[in-house]
Amino acid sequence: MSGGSAKPRRRKAAGSALRYEHRPGRPNAERPKKRDWGCLWACVGLPAAFALMTPLYFFDLYWGRDLWSDFAPAWPGGAYAFAASVGALMPLVFLVWVWPLTRMNWKRSKPRSLGWAAASLPGLAAGYVGAGVITATIRPKRRRDWDGACYREGGPCWVHVHYPWLWAAGLVAALTVVVLLVTLFVRYGGRSSPTAPSTSEPEAGPTPRSPSGTGDRRPPG
Repeated sequence: MSGGSAKPRRRKAAGSALRYEHRPGRPNAERPKKRDWGCLWACVGLPAAFALMTPLYFFDLYWGRDLWSDFAPAWPGGAYAFAASVGALMPLVFLVWVWPLTRMNWKRSKPRSLGWAAASLPGLAAGYVGAGVITATIRPKRRRDWDGACYREGGPCWVHVHYPWLWAAGLVAALTVVVLLVTLFVRYGGRSSPTAPSTSEPEAGPTPRSPSGTGDRRPPG
């Protein structure tokens, strides 16, 4: 009797349709946990921002008042001409700082990239000087903070009282230089280099003796 001697078969594993799916709202143990970058931004970003703002504070503290009370009025054309000169230089300084950074390629050559990074430092330093000159004229946002130190000679309130259109002179000069730089880049930088003329002579056409153009030479057997 063959029916009684047959071994019972194992049940097949459940198909994909019968497997449990992840329900929304429950934590999935299979997914890797995302890194928390909040501490990194707090531990690195805040000290970096403090280090960047500190030179501007000391520039305003030690040189800001003397700059606008003595140096700017003695500039050829007066304080307005000085503000226009600073505004015209800022786009150029930004270009001197950023252009070497665009030449960096760490994958191709690390020493050369470090050289380009070092070449951008003079532009960064000049940008700090220009930013210090500009921030020395910024008044406090709240009017109640305009104390006697703000109206002292060379202070930001004093500057705006004596030269009320100072910001306009610098802004117009900066925008003019930006337009000129963009125009020069579009006119000269966007042109494609012309292709060099070919020095190779054209192939000789087939002759009546040799339709294939090989002359009297016979192809190898």
